[in-house]
Amino acid sequence: MLRYTLLRLLGAIPTLLLVIVLAFLMVHAAPGGPFADDRAPPADVAANIEAAYHLDEPLPMQLGRYLRGVLQGDFGPSYRYRDYTVSELIAKGFPVSLQLGVLAMTLALLVGLGSGTFAALNKGSLLDRALMSLAMTGISIPIFVIAPVLVLLLAVKLHWLPAGWSGSPGAAKYVLPVITLALPQIAYIARLTRASMIDVLGCDFIRTAKAQGLGTRTIIRVHALKPAMLPVLSYIGPAIAAILTGSVVVEEVFGIPGLGQSFVRGALNRDYTLVLGIVIFYAALIIALNLLVDVLYGVLDPRVRRR
Repeated sequence: MLRYTLLRLLGAIPTLLLVIVLAFLMVHAAPGGPFADDRAPPADVAANIEAAYHLDEPLPMQLGRYLRGVLQGDFGPSYRYRDYTVSELIAKGFPVSLQLGVLAMTLALLVGLGSGTFAALNKGSLLDRALMSLAMTGISIPIFVIAPVLVLLLAVKLHWLPAGWSGSPGAAKYVLPVITLALPQIAYIARLTRASMIDVLGCDFIRTAKAQGLGTRTIIRVHALKPAMLPVLSYIGPAIAAILTGSVVVEEVFGIPGLGQSFVRGALNRDYTLVLGIVIFYAALIIALNLLVDVLYGVLDPRVRRR
């Protein structure tokens, strides 16, 4: 397992390097620039600004300079937030995004595993069909539609929850963003759990456990849940990526001061270094979490360790 982990770490290096290069080229290919606005400075002032930030250099030189900085852990200064570096902005916004992501992933696992298991135990019933229909609906509706609908229903019409983040003390401000992020993942996990649990419940060792007189709860908890979790565990990597990318929309809709909101504003302002820093940070985080999921998969399935 140690050798496998080290090989995956080595394989992640070219992947991350490719992400950096592609993101750098795409950001610089966008029209406009970080200092282009309605009130353009005089030509000599603009030239001095570009020289100060090395934007007057050829693109390959800029890329090489940026890669050297990233290797030293320096994402450079923000072009728009003059008093902050990109690393400081990431450190400021990431704890908020991390809270949302952890809460949404926890909710998705709890509700998805529970509803999927319950549907599998009641296969073919009206409740099973209702749960899977709701799951398909959750998969089909995008986050940017779910968020305004929940705000309209629970905040504007019923006045149960605050519609935005600012001016909302306490834990109530987390409810709508977390539910919005978790709903699509609940749907995916519920369907995966149902299919996997039905397959496991038909295995010989489950029939043997039933023949020994074990109760349904004991069979599910001790014998069926662990092998049924394997497909769900494989999906956790893409689910985390979906939650991280979905938080960009959710944070902008609810006014949450996290990395998603910084990414959107950096993109609108052509803040090259801020956008690149967040993209690289998210890419490294997703690669690390996928590696962790693979290691956990090997812990749950000894056959992976032997291979």
